[in-house]
Amino acid sequence: MTARRIFLGTGWKMNKTVREALDYTHSLIAHLDTIAGHEQFQLFVVPPFTAIDAVKRSAGGRFWVGAQNMHWARQGAFTGEISAPMLSELGVDLVELGHAERRMYFNETDEAIQRKVQTALEFNIRPLVCVGEQREERAGGRGRDVVEQQVRRALQGTPIHMIGRLMLAYEPVWAIGEHGTAATAGDLRIMTEHIRRTLADLFSAAGASIAVLYGGTVNEQNAAGLLMEGNADGLFIGRAAWQADGFAGIIRACAKANISSTAGVYSS
Repeated sequence: MTARRIFLGTGWKMNKTVREALDYTHSLIAHLDTIAGHEQFQLFVVPPFTAIDAVKRSAGGRFWVGAQNMHWARQGAFTGEISAPMLSELGVDLVELGHAERRMYFNETDEAIQRKVQTALEFNIRPLVCVGEQREERAGGRGRDVVEQQVRRALQGTPIHMIGRLMLAYEPVWAIGEHGTAATAGDLRIMTEHIRRTLADLFSAAGASIAVLYGGTVNEQNAAGLLMEGNADGLFIGRAAWQADGFAGIIRACAKANISSTAGVYSS
């Protein structure tokens, strides 16, 4: 099976001014120049809205730049929201949708996320759809069912010719945040295999083109192991990558491990 691209990315949440974002970008690029083999990964950074343009210009194509959310409507009376045309004008490469914090604090539903996915695809923006179960759902043996439902509802109605643009990030709620507990490689493999079976049921063989990433208490020590043994196509990293040297350390560790993925055939 053809090896597919591996993704390493980070989202900054509500952190970093434009100046801080530019300092991070310059520092990360300097680090990349010292990391042999970093070209094997597709890197991405997801800053707050206010810093997208500055980071995109400063990155010079060295990594993708994404947005943390968007509305499903092209325009309208939605005070404080950001639309796909606005993000498209900035040249964003992807948009993060359905993060657990959006679901928890802003009452985002699977149906709302599905509408956003379709709008993002309409404007040629890659949706990075986050899915994951709560700790009590996992403890009750319902984790796989919860994640499957999120995947099915979020991707419902996606045209077959567009699914190669989709990306999923499995982020179990019990594993994210400052007090999260990292999933083991075994935990991850069970869920990534279940997600891929769900994608195959939804889209037949074409479902293999959808990248499945993992996010949740990823650090320099466990990153390579999660990728090699967890059957994931990449990592969506939180606070361990909020400083450029932290992200660079994870990239370096993965590059040294000479990681490759043959879980499917991803096409951009």
